Amino acid sequence: MNHSALTPVFTALRVGLHALVIGLAGYVLVRSCVSVAATGRWAPEGVVIGVSVLFVATYAVAGPLRSRLRGPFRLVWLAALTVEWIVLAALTPDATFLVFPLFFLALHLLPVPWSVVAVGCLTVAAVLFFAGHSGWTAGGVLGPLIGAGVAVAIGLGYRALFREAQERERLIRDLVATREQLAASERQAGTLGERERLARELHDTVAQGLSSIQLLLHAAERSTTDASALDALRLARETAATDLAETRRFIRELSPPALDDRSLPAALERLAEQTTRASGVRVDVRVSGDPAPLPMPVETALLRAAQGSLANVVQHAGARSAGLTLSYMEDAVTLDVVDDGGGFDPGSAGDAARHPGSFGLRAMRERAAALGGAVVVESAPGHGTAVAVTLPIGGGA
Repeated sequence: MNHSALTPVFTALRVGLHALVIGLAGYVLVRSCVSVAATGRWAPEGVVIGVSVLFVATYAVAGPLRSRLRGPFRLVWLAALTVEWIVLAALTPDATFLVFPLFFLALHLLPVPWSVVAVGCLTVAAVLFFAGHSGWTAGGVLGPLIGAGVAVAIGLGYRALFREAQERERLIRDLVATREQLAASERQAGTLGERERLARELHDTVAQGLSSIQLLLHAAERSTTDASALDALRLARETAATDLAETRRFIRELSPPALDDRSLPAALERLAEQTTRASGVRVDVRVSGDPAPLPMPVETALLRAAQGSLANVVQHAGARSAGLTLSYMEDAVTLDVVDDGGGFDPGSAGDAARHPGSFGLRAMRERAAALGGAVVVESAPGHGTAVAVTLPIGGGA
């Protein structure tokens, strides 16, 4: 796990477990060495010393080989430690206390409920070893039971804390990724907005001016009889026509690619075909009223609304089909996007965790409001969704 606020807690727990194993094993070794020095006998103390060293060595193997201790290898490692502990506990009562770190290892390595079952078996074994060495006493029974209870509580708490830390780390990664995506989207939106603004300025100034010049020169051609002046006027008009064509090409390049043909219905047809081909959701397009040229910002806003709505349909609605209806009215134009998906509660659409498409709806509303229009969303769980975007035709003037 990467570094987080809980990393010191996990580090302290691991260090505490290592210290417990080394301390208890060292206690057994020291006691056995003192006994050998006092009595001069190596049996059974020599066996205890050898198995204690083997126990510590087996435990230490998990450090350099931690990345390889996966699945059955962990179980083999835990089984080896358990067998070595059983040998030690059978030889000396001092080794019985090593059962406490085994509790934590079993809780860490085994899944619930098998880890709890393993702790219960180790507890019974520890009680029997205490009874075999010192007879049945209250301390010999209550000590392992209390230790097992504390170990289970700490072990399960550690699991819950570790899961919480992993969930936090995952959420942080998601938030960082989302922030990067939003930053990229904002940069892209800013770039597109500036391109659209330049296209509008070119259309409203240079293109209109060149068009007017061309008309004036054409009128002057018709009214003059001088041959040389007529040639000059014709050359000037052709030059203005060439520059006007170049300016319109620049405008098309700066406009959204889907609107290159200057036909919003055709752009919506292409979008529907692409969506159907990519997602399998059938998308139908209908045009109501008499199609008329619209201001570029209005066409762009409607195309973006269609793109965002269909993206929500594909990603979140679980719909089989959707319909786009473009309605031309006297002073406004409306785009309706209707799907037969799962729907949602519009009242909770601001909850981004439950409705990931709510950001797109908010952006759609902001774009429409900037043009003097409005967005209406009608939906209910299990009854599909309808999005209506209405813009005044003069909204982009």
